[in-house]
Amino acid sequence: MDVPGIREDFPCLHKEINGKLPIYLDTACTALRPKQVIDAMNEYYTEFPACGGRSVHKFGTEVTIRCDESRDQLQRLLNAERPEEIIFLKNTTEGINLLSHTLGLKKGDIVLTGDKEHNSNLVPWQVLTTRAGTKHQIFKSNDDGSFSMENLKEKLSPDVKLISIAEVSNLDGSTVPAKDLIEVAHDNGSLVLFDGAQSVPHRKMDVQELDLDFLCFSIHKMCGPSGMGVLYGKYDLLDGLDTFLVGGSSVADTTYDDYKLLRPPQKFEAGLQNFAGIIGTCAAVEYLMNIGMEEIHEYEKSLNRIATDLLSNIPGLTILGPGAAYRGGITAFIIDGMEPHDVAMILDEVANVMIRSGMHCNNSWFNDHGIRGSSRASFYIYNTEDEVRIFAEELEKIVQEFR
Repeated sequence: MDVPGIREDFPCLHKEINGKLPIYLDTACTALRPKQVIDAMNEYYTEFPACGGRSVHKFGTEVTIRCDESRDQLQRLLNAERPEEIIFLKNTTEGINLLSHTLGLKKGDIVLTGDKEHNSNLVPWQVLTTRAGTKHQIFKSNDDGSFSMENLKEKLSPDVKLISIAEVSNLDGSTVPAKDLIEVAHDNGSLVLFDGAQSVPHRKMDVQELDLDFLCFSIHKMCGPSGMGVLYGKYDLLDGLDTFLVGGSSVADTTYDDYKLLRPPQKFEAGLQNFAGIIGTCAAVEYLMNIGMEEIHEYEKSLNRIATDLLSNIPGLTILGPGAAYRGGITAFIIDGMEPHDVAMILDEVANVMIRSGMHCNNSWFNDHGIRGSSRASFYIYNTEDEVRIFAEELEKIVQEFR
């Protein structure tokens, strides 16, 4: 992978701050954007800033064509069966909420999630229990933080209608055995929803090979614009869902007394869309696919192995989750006697090393374990081995001085 060439595409990496270049290790929160994505969005605003799917003039037609291209590109990325299985949304959170409102789950139905879910894949199901009388249950990870198929199977019953889980945890980067999980779920008669916010940007995803029912992910975590997300669903399942938002662009016809909805994807894309974001999404997906999703995954794992080896030698530092082989590009850690926010702020101040700190929207897990939060470094295509080593060296200095 041509990392030096990739880095040239990211303008913010070449602007010194207090005499030093930034080292950005917070992609699990949001990825940096290459100039190709920025240029694609600017092209919309400067050359054809009109509505897609509505107006038939030249500007409107160009927007419609570009939006169709973006949907086709996402179909290729996921190997979806048809482009109509791609729904444009704001983010992963909206996709999960859409499904919680439209799946038609009833009183007594069980939604099963893991114990390390982002609040966006926890709270919607908790709210549903109060509104619809459904039940929400959690199955625990193994003691080392890895996925436990045994604990999952113990929770299965005919009442489990949906298993909703992060394929890769944003807390510690631990990964579920996707195909095995889906097979077990389908044997039980359960649907499967993957929160793919930390997996789709980092590894090859083939929804047909996996036989996955639903998938949500955010484009801002994969070098694309903010305010853009995707819901994938098998077409027959999407076609059978209830409505969530309705209005312009989602209906085929109305009278004063009745309405007729369009079919997916338009059924779920009511209102004026983020056309610049959709066009930027196409550029971001093309950018990553040109690099190669398998190459991206292997490179991130190599950086994580280096980080894990170096951080494991720092006294008082504990890495959360299983071994590096199961964590993708995320290394989360706690340091005895130091607050996570202090660690992140000192790294930023003295070395321009930018990491995340806090509970990472995984409050439930941290509260259950009596931990106040963690520091988290996450690696991507524009990071280098030298950056990882500088991060580890600076972190060790901080521990020696402040712990």
